Amino acid sequence: MPVDRLPLASCLGLVLAEDAVAPISLPPFDNSAMDGYAVRAADVAAAPVELPVADDIPAGKTDVVPLEPGTAHRIMTGAPMPPGADAVIQVELTDAGTSRVTLNASVPAGQNVRRTADDVRAGATVLSAGTVLRPAQLGLLAALGFAELPVRRRPRVLVLSTGSELVEPGQPLLPGQIYESNGLMLATAVREAGGEATLLRFVPDDAAEFHAALAPHLGSADVILTSGGVSAGAYEVVKDAFTGRGVEFTRVAMQPGGPQGAGTYEGVAVVTLPGNPVSAQVSFEVFVRPALLASMGHPVVERHTAQAALTSAITSPKGKTQFRRGAYDPESNEVVTPVGGPGSHLLSALALSNCLIEVPEDATDLPAGSKVTIRMLW
Repeated sequence: MPVDRLPLASCLGLVLAEDAVAPISLPPFDNSAMDGYAVRAADVAAAPVELPVADDIPAGKTDVVPLEPGTAHRIMTGAPMPPGADAVIQVELTDAGTSRVTLNASVPAGQNVRRTADDVRAGATVLSAGTVLRPAQLGLLAALGFAELPVRRRPRVLVLSTGSELVEPGQPLLPGQIYESNGLMLATAVREAGGEATLLRFVPDDAAEFHAALAPHLGSADVILTSGGVSAGAYEVVKDAFTGRGVEFTRVAMQPGGPQGAGTYEGVAVVTLPGNPVSAQVSFEVFVRPALLASMGHPVVERHTAQAALTSAITSPKGKTQFRRGAYDPESNEVVTPVGGPGSHLLSALALSNCLIEVPEDATDLPAGSKVTIRMLW
């Protein structure tokens, strides 16, 4: 993705495109780490002592007067240290006086003082290009005065839901109709991966209408992501519309999610996923999510994986990598329980799972207790 300069509040989850160099130091000035009294350590060496309070220094005060010997300044956390002071006695060790104060403990020089550049020195590289911007990173850059950042922008993904049988949730169903779910599921998966998704629903099974529906979005989309219409039967509108126009259709050795397509259309990247809901979502996890993250410069694009023992036996077709849905419990001796069967229509099983169980293509029967690789889904 190209580089945009965005306000900090819009950069969560994005990747820094250039090194961030500190324009100021943190802290930018010596300040108090405690509510208390700024003093000269030598003046309180014989504590308890009583000193006059010559000034109040709240946080944010810009006209701080020097501390004269034999006096104290009442000071708040984060307030600038007055010239001449070298320590702060916390208020709990005093009688909290306002005109005169009794200081009940001595302190060494430097006690409760945050020194200039103790955290960051001006001119230092604080974050390198390629850093994923999380709340802590954004907080640091805000503290350094950055108002906007150069980041790899989010990919703009047009999600197409095709099928004349699809109906918007909330509307009555006629015989032979089903509620549309793939579009919403894939659009939210795109957003969860950090992309921007535009959902174009209810594109009929007609190639001409398909092209007409796409046309207004071609100038803004980076990726066209479709589900359905890619198998070998009749009325496969996605396959009919894209064949010979830069998109290649094939079958991959995985279950679910065999029929796939990829390429470009009118200069826009295209990924076509199968229509069964579990096939679509598993295919997104395997193929699309890593590509979206890589396009934004993320250093880690794959889900976290782990090894776990099956709680029950499963079978898998020879020659295909199978992705079964599973519930992983790391606190129960790192075991995973298969959820539902292998069917690509079993959406409830996917919704109740927190991982995918990856069965290698050369494994056909895995008894209970077998070690398998799992991909965490969150």
